[in-house]
Amino acid sequence: MARNASTPRDLTLLDAIDAFKGEAIEESVWRVVREGRDPILGAPSQSRWCNNRFDVMYTAFEREGAVAEVFALLSSQPVFPSKIRFFTHRLSVRLAKVLRLQDFEQLARLGVDVARYREHRYERTQDIADAAYFLGFDGLIAPSARFKGSILVVFTDRLKEADALHLDTTDPLPIDWGQWKKSRKAE
Repeated sequence: MARNASTPRDLTLLDAIDAFKGEAIEESVWRVVREGRDPILGAPSQSRWCNNRFDVMYTAFEREGAVAEVFALLSSQPVFPSKIRFFTHRLSVRLAKVLRLQDFEQLARLGVDVARYREHRYERTQDIADAAYFLGFDGLIAPSARFKGSILVVFTDRLKEADALHLDTTDPLPIDWGQWKKSRKAE
């Protein structure tokens, strides 16, 4: 059951997350945002790794992973937003304490139904992220549900240093979703 403000946290899950050693990372990651949005700005969301109660920033370690994640989100809308332009950004990220859940075996041990991971079933993953946030992690690394690779979810309001996030580059042209879809079918 997904946790709301009045539901106590799962103590067994807290113990399991607390047993992970938080690791420091300094990486380049990719992020896709709509035109005009600050690419290093987080926000609360109702998503796989956020229960809408803290600020997150979804990124991927590969450019195509970031694009695939946003394409999946846009494709789930009743009408694909064709007028809004989206740009790809490369960011430098330095975090002191990251929860690394890089494989499905770890997710399964934490109670995630990995056979249904690609579906919009977020209760357990939201509980995991909430526990990590509560325990002071700066973010988490997890398998992408849309691409062969990993994502980094940054808990942006946990960042203590102003230079923990830095915009390195922005692709000069917006993503051509039609072309991107064709290139994915060719793979």
